[in-house]
Amino acid sequence: MTTQPTGSQLAQLSLYLTTFSAQDPGGWQKVLNRARAAEDAGFDRLVVPDHVVFGEHLEEYARPEVGGAAGGQQPTGPDGYWLEPLTVLSVLAGTTSRIRLGTNILIAALRRPVVLAKTLSTLDVLSNGRIDLGVGVGWQREEYDAAGLEFDGRGRLLDHTLEVCQTLWREQRAAFDSPLLHFENIHMMPKPLQPGGVPIWVSGTVNKNVVRRIIRFGGGWIPWGPDRVDVKTGIAKMREALAAGGRDPSTLDIVGLLPIVDDRNGATDLARTMDRVPELVAAGVTDFRVNTEISDEPAEAADFLTALVDSFRSTRSAG
Repeated sequence: MTTQPTGSQLAQLSLYLTTFSAQDPGGWQKVLNRARAAEDAGFDRLVVPDHVVFGEHLEEYARPEVGGAAGGQQPTGPDGYWLEPLTVLSVLAGTTSRIRLGTNILIAALRRPVVLAKTLSTLDVLSNGRIDLGVGVGWQREEYDAAGLEFDGRGRLLDHTLEVCQTLWREQRAAFDSPLLHFENIHMMPKPLQPGGVPIWVSGTVNKNVVRRIIRFGGGWIPWGPDRVDVKTGIAKMREALAAGGRDPSTLDIVGLLPIVDDRNGATDLARTMDRVPELVAAGVTDFRVNTEISDEPAEAADFLTALVDSFRSTRSAG
């Protein structure tokens, strides 16, 4: 049995898997080990990041006007090792059985829409309906240049990609017509197991394009930039914008960060880590995401992750 996708009543706990390295890690078995340990510990979801290629202007990551985050820093240089996320999820689907699997985030517009639709449908079927698609436009012009795509039109390309995917997921005899693509009488099987197709989580700040994208495609929101830093204010703004656009804000799943807090001796302080969970649940966060270093020693990793899950569930229930 899988965990619930979007719209679940209880807040969930997700683990961000680091599938990149600043240099050759000498193997990636630790990614699989951590995924299995997270499932055994009771995490609800694993999410993985995306980059296809890099240019050499990584300082652009810190520019909000191109999609970056103020004060942020790209975690590797241009020759960092980054695994392709959908390939990673296909492996994780075969090595886990319950935990949900998602992207945080996939730069979906870099992929041909019909191939992306087929890939995600296949993943959803083989994972028994456990796939979530987190998407965003990205911040790096060179990544679009290398794919032969227009960086300045990346929002339009993302909308196009999502529209094609949902058309192929939902229509038995699919037709599509836009300035970018035309097809009719197209059949794509198998369809995703999840009704309506793979759930889409849209990343971004509260702005008209992101709000429109969520209303049209999204079951979830991954806040970015200032709305990720001050998620309570971001949620209030997003809910107001969704209601004005005719979307019931209560149906939207929302990501919030769960930073790990250490005590003065460097050990994890679970009580302080969970301190803000009740107020963020009350504000509307439905999926808490943990991004932290995890021991390569299996027993230590299992103990750490299990303690996190147990503390989270206890705090969630008490709230």
